[in-house]
Amino acid sequence: MATSESKIEDKQKPATGLERLAEKNDAALEGGGPERLDRQHASGKMTARERVEFLLDDGTFEEIDRFKKHRCLDFGMENQQYPGDGVVAGHGLIDGRRVFVFAQDFTVFGGSLSETNAEKICKVMDMAMKVGAPVIGLNDSGGARIQEGVVSLGGYADIFLRNTLASGVVPQISAIMGPCAGGAVYSPAITDFNVMVKTTSYMFITGPDVIKTVTHQEVSKEELGGAMTHNSVSGVAHFAAENDEDCLRTIRELLSFIPSNNLDDPPRVSTSDPVDRADERLNSIVPEAPNMPYDIRDIVHLVVDDGYLFEVHEHYARNIVVGFARLGGRSVGIVANQPAHLAGVLDIDASIKAARFVRFCDCFNIPLITFEDVPGFLPGVEQEHGGIIRHGAKLLFAFAEATVPKITVITRKAYGGAYCVMASKHIRADVNLAYPRAEIAVMGAEGAVGILYRREIAQAENPDAEAKRRADEFREKFASPYIAAERGFIDEVIEPKFTRPKLIRALEMLDTKRDQNPPKKHGNIPL
Repeated sequence: MATSESKIEDKQKPATGLERLAEKNDAALEGGGPERLDRQHASGKMTARERVEFLLDDGTFEEIDRFKKHRCLDFGMENQQYPGDGVVAGHGLIDGRRVFVFAQDFTVFGGSLSETNAEKICKVMDMAMKVGAPVIGLNDSGGARIQEGVVSLGGYADIFLRNTLASGVVPQISAIMGPCAGGAVYSPAITDFNVMVKTTSYMFITGPDVIKTVTHQEVSKEELGGAMTHNSVSGVAHFAAENDEDCLRTIRELLSFIPSNNLDDPPRVSTSDPVDRADERLNSIVPEAPNMPYDIRDIVHLVVDDGYLFEVHEHYARNIVVGFARLGGRSVGIVANQPAHLAGVLDIDASIKAARFVRFCDCFNIPLITFEDVPGFLPGVEQEHGGIIRHGAKLLFAFAEATVPKITVITRKAYGGAYCVMASKHIRADVNLAYPRAEIAVMGAEGAVGILYRREIAQAENPDAEAKRRADEFREKFASPYIAAERGFIDEVIEPKFTRPKLIRALEMLDTKRDQNPPKKHGNIPL
């Protein structure tokens, strides 16, 4: 039996290489130390490593640069070295598909970005581009590390460049799970989707203190750049999660609809929802009165697989609905005017929201299904001065440029320039359908007869009755979908209950579609 002295001697022996490695592993796992980890949990947030492990399939995370440390030797930083330097980075699987991920660690220098921190993120992004896999950034950072000066700023610029080069090549998803301020906000702004966590995350260029100093306005962090502010007011964020776990689940579900890169097709899944299912309820959703509201999502839910729409930008520009769904197991992008809000008109925010979504779907080979019920563009001095012409042109440009399969269903109104913009046959939509009571015209019947028959209506014995008669006559002779069908602008007038099987058959026909734009460096979308 060993003596007490021999036990002491054993403890004093130098650690082996494997033992030293184990000690380093333990240190890396601890982030900024137990006290800071406890503080992170107390604020309702997971640690960076916990977030990565929760996001990825169990046991699939392969970490890179675990032991990398900063190189700053000023301001006492030489005595504050943490393995990993405030970011956990690597790759793993989500539902069996390869993804690359980095998670900023707020327990290490507030997650601030250093030169080495940026190098780790750039390495992940470069490898994702090489192998064609999505990049997921879990942001929880106070911004550039002040002690490092220009090299930390240069690190941000290195990341911005890679965001730009990767755009349209691999999907990029940002989760804002803590502070994100100053230059740090531009990387998430370039990425395809932003998920913010309620109460614990915020984004802004300048904080409340600076704003108060410069403009004398008082505003809280939440009001200025909280999750719901960016989801409903600015449109910077696409999803608002209840907590960290909900945020990470949202990312996993989002990825289930989209391909790994721009050369792949979107994932297909098996479905028990019959492809030939007709639903009588669709025949009664659209009101007979042209000015009566209804929820376009009621139509979408009855048409798509299992009635499920994964809505994007739900709280922003609610007069248009965008999101992902499946038809016959195929992923599709849904763009739909919403008559339940602002009568479904296109305004500045709706145009920007839809254009961005259309361009994403086109980048990643996701067919577009458009449900159209639009009375036109929103009139008003504010809209005109705000550039509705320019912003509306973004949506027109996006639909016209898109080469993916494009199928449009006109459910009721298709008036004026908005008819042209919403994936009409004239801008290369492949299949255009209309319900029997749809109206396709320069303007609504009431407005048209007020111009065309103003004198006759004014001189009539009963002006109101004469106006109604003229309006009904106008709808039948000039606004009927059969008039457009005679010209080939509408491929078929369908009974609403057959919408699902018609769309699925059209998608099957378009499965091998090949279309392209003229050779050029890139277009000049009216930004």
